[in-house]
Amino acid sequence: MEMKKMYAVLLCAEDPEYVKKVHGGYFQVFKRLLRDEGEKDSNGDHEVWDSFKASAGELPKGDDEITKYDGFVITGSSQDAHSDDLWVHELIHLLKKLNSMKKKVLGICFGHQILCRALGGKTGRGKKGWDLGVTTINLSTKYISSLSTPPSLAVMECHRDEVRELPPMAEVVAWSEKTQVEMFKYGEHMMGIQGHPEYTKDIVLHLIDRLLQSNLIQAWQAEAAKLKLEAREPNQEAWKKLCKGFLKG
Repeated sequence: MEMKKMYAVLLCAEDPEYVKKVHGGYFQVFKRLLRDEGEKDSNGDHEVWDSFKASAGELPKGDDEITKYDGFVITGSSQDAHSDDLWVHELIHLLKKLNSMKKKVLGICFGHQILCRALGGKTGRGKKGWDLGVTTINLSTKYISSLSTPPSLAVMECHRDEVRELPPMAEVVAWSEKTQVEMFKYGEHMMGIQGHPEYTKDIVLHLIDRLLQSNLIQAWQAEAAKLKLEAREPNQEAWKKLCKGFLKG
């Protein structure tokens, strides 16, 4: 009998009402990115997806629960990866454990940054400010063939923090004009992506409006980001292939 593959999404942000209403919440958004087409839910099939509200202190506990998962995904967050909140420290502790167990871990945005911190790197405010909209990233020639990707990819971005210093033994996989570490790999089991392969354009537009209403960005930044979104399409299918290839490969 074929063993079920099991994956856990560690949710590091509350679902905005818009994302809940239109997309079913961030857990469903990530499942759409990473789940293989045609696979059923957890009622007896070969791929099961669970979620944990990491930002509320909910994490897999103990070796038995951790061991049953083949891979973990860490989502974005409105919180800073360099903060000292209790749940952030608990997540760091788990990530160190996952590293020692050589578990597959894919970190997205905040997830990318917290993974860096857990492995011994440093994060902080981006030196060039907010990156919003669609950004082109350049991939390292070493990884173009191994990840079967083009030399550059467009991805949706929504961040003002960044990886400042890589963990020891980690390698930069991709960079952009604004962000030196857009992607990094740590061994064959951990990878961080600063952009948002899982986002749709309407989610980014909603987030831009929320940032503007909260006075976290100015009107000119919101307009510039919206123009970037209108001007080009992110390479969604390539990102889907890359993320699934890493997590399940």
